[in-house]
Amino acid sequence: MEAILEHGALTVALTGHIDSSNAPAAEAELMAIRDREPHEAMVLDLKDLTYISSAGLRIVLRLRKLEPELKLVNASAEVYEILDMTGFTEMMPVEKAYRTISIEGCEVIGRGANGTVYRIDQDTVVKVYRSQDCLPDVQRERELARKAFVLGIPTAIPYDVVRVGDSFGSVFELLNSRSFSKLIAANPQDMDHYVGLYVDLMQKIHATHVKEGDLPSIRSFADSCVLYAKKELPEALGAKVEAMVNAIPDTDTMLHGDFHTNNIVMQNDEVLILDMDTLCVGHPIFELGSMYMAFVGFGELDPTVPEAFLKLPYAVTTSIWEKTLLRYASGDEALAARTGDRARIICYLRLLRRSLRRGGRDNPESRAWIELCLTRLTELLPRVDALYE
Repeated sequence: MEAILEHGALTVALTGHIDSSNAPAAEAELMAIRDREPHEAMVLDLKDLTYISSAGLRIVLRLRKLEPELKLVNASAEVYEILDMTGFTEMMPVEKAYRTISIEGCEVIGRGANGTVYRIDQDTVVKVYRSQDCLPDVQRERELARKAFVLGIPTAIPYDVVRVGDSFGSVFELLNSRSFSKLIAANPQDMDHYVGLYVDLMQKIHATHVKEGDLPSIRSFADSCVLYAKKELPEALGAKVEAMVNAIPDTDTMLHGDFHTNNIVMQNDEVLILDMDTLCVGHPIFELGSMYMAFVGFGELDPTVPEAFLKLPYAVTTSIWEKTLLRYASGDEALAARTGDRARIICYLRLLRRSLRRGGRDNPESRAWIELCLTRLTELLPRVDALYE
């Protein structure tokens, strides 16, 4: 057995088979290493362990009594299945070994707040997360996608977690799929058709009610946006926007949270939604504010920003927003206009918070966004008295 002591953690690598024939010798060696290496925590690395019998499992149980924070890592699929079936995954932290894939030369088919999606081959895509410490986020998104699927939302559920460089990724099967951004770019004459499908899916999501506690609420994020805005707006306008946001009812409505045309794909005539890490509950006006930001808001200072993101001209992304808004309002132009102003307020509150957190007035780019948001909010707030119907 090889052992490494780093930062107070003693990692011992187990190899080969551990069964009744060699379990006593393996336990004696393991305990000898433990006794001679002072440590604060202990980890068993199972990367090269091919099999463990009940005799080996009893070793782990006895070790855990001595090491309450014992952790098992790099378990192969076969070893993990044994640990899972015998209840070890419920008793202690057990991490699977993840296969490694390369994204070199792969097509980028989408970017989001937390990662980038690459097409690996005709059938497969992988979402690579930006943070190296993203495993909890990967598992969280898998669980959110599963919950949405069970509730009838057409989404692709990741079937594998892989290592990609220093980070991790979720692998999806997306056979011959194309995003709505690409479909509209290739078939601009069919924009109304795709906008119709886009709104149909959004309305299906917004018609889905979620049991309390199953998804996070957007309320805390909205409250955070208000706190930043109140520090920058004139007192009366700050108080007004706070009252209006507070008045938005806390509904159990499902929201995607990042509903733009890169995240909607067509696969064999079926419309699917991807990138479920922003799934939450709340009033639909928050969804619409996020959409306005993606299609229009990010381009107000520099139209090339949404153009680079969505791979569509800014005039087209603006048109998508306008058509989406009108269809969502069932063709009622007055309702669409009121909803559009409300969505813009939500957008500028979000952009203001983002700019203040990412550089503030000390950064020229952030300062320009702050001034734009304050100008827009100052124009909109006097004529808008409620953020929902």
